[in-house]
Amino acid sequence: MTSTEQAVHVERQAPGPGPLRPPLGARAVVAAGLLAAAVTVTCVTFWWIGLSPLTLAAGLGDTRRLLERMLPPEFPAAGDIVSLIVETLLIAVAGTGLAALASVPLAFAAAHTRPGRGLARPVARLVIVLTRAVPTLVFAILFVRAFGLGPLAGALAVAVHSVGMIAKLLADAIEEADPVPAEAVRACGARETQVAFSNVLPRVLPALVAVVLYRLDINIRASSVLGVVGAGGIGVALQTALGSLDYRRAAGVICVIIVLILLLELLSVAIRRHSGEDRSAGSAALPAGRRARHDVGWDRDRVLRFAGSGTAVAVFLVALWSLDLSLDRLAGAWPNVRAMLTGMWPPAFSGEIFMGVLESLLMALGAASVGTLGGLVLALLTATGVAPWRPLSALVRALVVVMRGIPDLVYALLFVAALGLGPFAGFLALWISCTALAAKFFTDSLERLDPVPHEALTSVGATRPQAFTAGIWPQFVPSFTGNGLFVADLALRESIVLGIVGAGGVGYLMQESIATLRYDVTCAIVIAIAVVVYGIEALARLARRHLL
Repeated sequence: MTSTEQAVHVERQAPGPGPLRPPLGARAVVAAGLLAAAVTVTCVTFWWIGLSPLTLAAGLGDTRRLLERMLPPEFPAAGDIVSLIVETLLIAVAGTGLAALASVPLAFAAAHTRPGRGLARPVARLVIVLTRAVPTLVFAILFVRAFGLGPLAGALAVAVHSVGMIAKLLADAIEEADPVPAEAVRACGARETQVAFSNVLPRVLPALVAVVLYRLDINIRASSVLGVVGAGGIGVALQTALGSLDYRRAAGVICVIIVLILLLELLSVAIRRHSGEDRSAGSAALPAGRRARHDVGWDRDRVLRFAGSGTAVAVFLVALWSLDLSLDRLAGAWPNVRAMLTGMWPPAFSGEIFMGVLESLLMALGAASVGTLGGLVLALLTATGVAPWRPLSALVRALVVVMRGIPDLVYALLFVAALGLGPFAGFLALWISCTALAAKFFTDSLERLDPVPHEALTSVGATRPQAFTAGIWPQFVPSFTGNGLFVADLALRESIVLGIVGAGGVGYLMQESIATLRYDVTCAIVIAIAVVVYGIEALARLARRHLL
């Protein structure tokens, strides 16, 4: 994961004005309840998977021996790697573009500012919730069954899952937009479609572009592992290498994935810094006495925007063409789709499904609890103004970047190969992922805090621990709580799919049900996943409301 949701969440986690915050006593009770729940869930998780210092030491020893077998890495032919990387990027671009096109009408239908009553709004919001709740890899398994192996299944999986996030954030932007211009256009007799596309959409277009760009970054990461289930991309090479026990070749593919993701991370940061932060900084209030200047004509900025838009459309069309999306192929897939849809009802719930969901839930919450503490330690070693030693800070920061660059499913594949099937491998994979993600969130939060209280305490002779406890920690508690809950939410989504590679949880049952054509079981698993994920999201929102 790395799931924008990350950036958007970080931007929206700041506490509101003082009078609107819950009473201190209520916040203390909720915080104590969350701490007790985290400790309890962690203990139950350790008991469930049989984790102890001895088993952990043995598992790390097995992992070390596997890594020794993977060195030195053996890289595939340059031509093969380049073609797989291009296919991965095209899958992400096609899926993100399709999701953006579908999200615009869905967001307008789901927005509360749209006048009128009916089923459109609740149906649209249900679609948004379901597409966000079911992970991309689950959709990939379903589409591979319907459309066969290849990038088409991967692009459709990316598109369906991305709709949930893009439509939700676009609907929020629509609801936050000034309603007066839209009401004025309605008063002139314009239809609702005309109001939406001629008045509201141009004003929320910057927000839509920002969300789509960030979602593209996430989708490229997701597309790098879709090949594990046959949905195209560079993950196909990784699955082939591991399936044939060619661990050196697998290490080479993993290195390529890491480098690809890190380069895209640097590129996305540069783009956001150039187009987002600079623009937001420059769009602050104008100095008194100056008038806003509106240039008319084709200036340099307008030419660059037009060229960028044209390039984006051209790349999207090329990505669609690469999917071989023809009417004949769609018609040939219809019998598979019809068999899936007709076989899904009624859903066949069972105790095995609930136990699988419970195992995924325990793995996710236990790993999130331990990973949050580890992420806090790493953040204290890297955050500017808090880190004790600059060289150590740079080293730890680089380590966190590399840890975040490896997808969760790759960690799970390695631990399954080293330790065997079961939730132990999934827990370790999620533990590393949650630690890196929490470290990133906490570091960003610590660096945005007001440094004045810490500097004032230090100037009067307070020690470093005293200045941190009194000057930084009280400001950091809301961010720590909100980000910790968000890490748990993301960990739950990821834990569901780890079972696909044998790392425990309900994912194994999902893949087995599709392979054996038990679509009623598949439907039951999807419903259970959606309910659990939505329930965790609701609890996290409730906790944040009472704490922040």
